[in-house]
Order: sequence, then structure tokens, then C-alpha cells
Amino acid sequence: MTKPVDLKERLRAAPLRIGISTRALFKLEEEHQVFETKGVNAYASLQLDRENLAIQKGTGFEVVERLLRLNEPAEKPYVEVILLSRNSPDLSLRAFNSIVQYGLNIKTGSFTSGRPLGPFVSAWDIDLFLSNEASDVQTAVIAGAAAAKLGAIPNDQIEVAEDEVRIAFDGDAVVFSPESDEIYKDQGLQAFLAHEQENATNPMKGGPFGNFLKKLSILRQIYLNNDGFSKVRIAIVTARNAPAHARVVHTLRAWGTPADEAHFVGTRDKAPILKALKAHVFFDDQEKHFLGASAVVPSGHVPGPHDAANPVIPSS
Repeated sequence: MTKPVDLKERLRAAPLRIGISTRALFKLEEEHQVFETKGVNAYASLQLDRENLAIQKGTGFEVVERLLRLNEPAEKPYVEVILLSRNSPDLSLRAFNSIVQYGLNIKTGSFTSGRPLGPFVSAWDIDLFLSNEASDVQTAVIAGAAAAKLGAIPNDQIEVAEDEVRIAFDGDAVVFSPESDEIYKDQGLQAFLAHEQENATNPMKGGPFGNFLKKLSILRQIYLNNDGFSKVRIAIVTARNAPAHARVVHTLRAWGTPADEAHFVGTRDKAPILKALKAHVFFDDQEKHFLGASAVVPSGHVPGPHDAANPVIPSS
């Protein structure tokens, strides 16, 4: 078994790197509306006028803050956060002033003066990219990163122990490949169930968030105590139910990435489960589930192969 000290050095050598846009980290809807309606000059003037005014927390703030809090003082970090922004360098001061006021340990970033952010995802070796701009998310996916477009800030405040972070994932086409979903879509429910039962012990291939989950699981294991509880809590919330659930469990077991919670919801809405879970962020590829979840927890929409008008619910 790998010793914890080896895991620590492994993650410090290649930290979990999260790239986040300024609009995903902070609440900048008013400023963005000025940009959209009055143009770049009015937007720049507003930002400069507010340069020393802390920006309110955005959808991605809570999960970033909690992940950074897991770094140990005076040691190389387990988690690095890189700020990626279409703002100009001149306007970067407000973002970094806010970062200082909130006590976030974010030191690096790219400011592109309106140019797309996608090309810088691979340049920074980003593992997870969070943004409000769909085109940047798509180019980040092409660059090989897990990426999601964040939704609105939910109204409810999540109250969880300060040192814990809860991250929830959909299964197929997010953590796992979309191959099983394609069987359901092309051949129907019975073919899907037969396939999953036949392959229950065969691990699924990784999806767009597969590598991110594996790296996050190292951080989870570092903080795993003798009672089996970790400060990093991983949950799977999937429309699969029995008997298709078994393949999820066998895949996570084969990957060495056990989940702390798994919710096999079938045809039920995911939002009530996520609210009860108190997830700090949830990732789903299907718009229906993403929109429902966004009302109760911070959520990210993962670009996927599915038609928004025809959600895939692989359950009986």
C-alpha cells in the first residue's frame, strides 16, 4: 500500500491545478452587463472606479476557497489555483485586490484583453477549468482538461464544517465514458440493462472528468483518517439504479477511487439529493439535471454528447 508521505510528495510534485475565470470566482454580473450593453470603455471605467472594492463571491468561490485551505503552511501546495481572465492586465488589480481581501492564496494568472482563454489551459497544465463562457469551456475540453460552465449562484447557503469540501459528479459522460449512454440512446433501456449486467465487473473507460477524479482521490486519501473519513468528500449522483449501479461500484473499485457517497436516483430529480448532500460543487453533462441542481448547489455543466431536449435516464 502506498504510504501517505509518498502520496503527499506525488501530489506536491504535480499539484491539482484549477483554472478559474474571474466571473466564475467572483460575482460580476453587473459589470458584465455594462460590458454587454455599453461597451468595453464603460466596463473598464467601472472596474477602475471599483478597483479597491472587494468583488462579491461567485459560484466557484466556495469550492476554490475550501480546496486551497487544504494546503499545509510552509509546504509545497497540493492545490494550485490559476486565475484566467479576458480582462486586460490593467484591470487585473481589482481581481487580485479582492483575492487579498478574502485571504485566498492565488498568485498566478493570465489576462488576455478579450482573447480566448482555452489555449492557456494546456500552457498552465490545468486539471479543472471553471468558467462562465461556453466557448472557453469547449476549448479547454479540446485541450484535455476537465471543464465546466458554472451556473448561477444558488440562493441557499451551504453550511458544512470549515475544513471539509464536498464535490459531486454525475457518472456517465462525466466521470465515466458515454459509451453506455450511447447504448441506451441507440438501442433502448433493456439493451442498456442487459449490457451493464453482462459487464458489471468490467471497469468503464474514463470520461472527461475521469483523470480529475483520480487526482482528487489522491487528495482525499491524504486526508483520510483512521475512521475512514476524509476532509475531501467525493459523491456520485447518477440516474443509474439497480441493477446498472453495480458497474459504477466495480469501476470505482478498479480505479482505486472510492466514493464517500453514491446516490442512484433513477428517474427522480437530483436536486433534493444534492441539497441534502450539501455539495460545494456538482458536475453534470445533461442540461436538465444541471439546471435543477444549480438552484440548490453550485453546479457546472460539462459539454457532452446529449441533446438537451432528450435527457438520458438509464434506469427502469
